[in-house]
Amino acid sequence: MIGYTMVGTADLNRAEQFYDPLMALLGQERCFSDEQFASWGRKDDDRAPRFFTGYPFDGNSASVGNGAMTAFLIESPEVIDRMFEIALERGGQDEGKPGFRPQYGEGFYAAYVRDPDGNKLAFVCYDAGKPA
Repeated sequence: MIGYTMVGTADLNRAEQFYDPLMALLGQERCFSDEQFASWGRKDDDRAPRFFTGYPFDGNSASVGNGAMTAFLIESPEVIDRMFEIALERGGQDEGKPGFRPQYGEGFYAAYVRDPDGNKLAFVCYDAGKPA
């Protein structure tokens, strides 16, 4: 259903430094980058969903939509915990510490951050098991 997701940035170099280690943990490689944008995904499959960050094409500054969020499906709570740590180390902001969210499902484990440009991200695992 999703072909790609793109979030805006005011500083592409900073955004690349923020996203490179997160995408590496997801097994996603840098597919392309130039002076306008960067993308991550699978180089061997151009039909697999990709994630982009870049400067808005209309030349105006990037703005963040209230209520917009990109959620990355993660294999385990441990990887979510590590992604949350890396995001904060790379200039992200805490929007919800890692933990179970039983209101979304019995095994729903997630963490929420904003990237250095204010784009909201979620790292989620749907089947993390029952909370202790």
